[in-house]
Amino acid sequence: MPILTDYGRNLLARALCGRNPSLPTTLYVALGTGGGNTGITGEPVGNGYARQRISFTGNGGQRNTEVVRFVFNAAAGTLNHVGLYDALSGGNALAYGLLAQSAAITGPGTVTIPAEAFAVTGE
Repeated sequence: MPILTDYGRNLLARALCGRNPSLPTTLYVALGTGGGNTGITGEPVGNGYARQRISFTGNGGQRNTEVVRFVFNAAAGTLNHVGLYDALSGGNALAYGLLAQSAAITGPGTVTIPAEAFAVTGE
């Protein structure tokens, strides 16, 4: 994780060229059934699901500082992708990738991303 989206690549290019893009100050992680250059697809709607705020730490590569927990009140299908966004809903997708393990949500339950398991590197 992650692969930069088109938006994420353009934001990085503007930053590297000193064009002072407006960088997000709050980031959110989302789950979905697929992913691509525009972000994740198949993001659940309802059933208690909501994107979760995520914060990072590190001197080079960045890792999430706290556990991220998604709560579901009902079935939501099999989720296998994760995305990084600049808004709680809508907004711009910055990056996406595969979950370490698919999560089959067949009823009420949770999906947990442990602290330091979500890594963002320059590779």
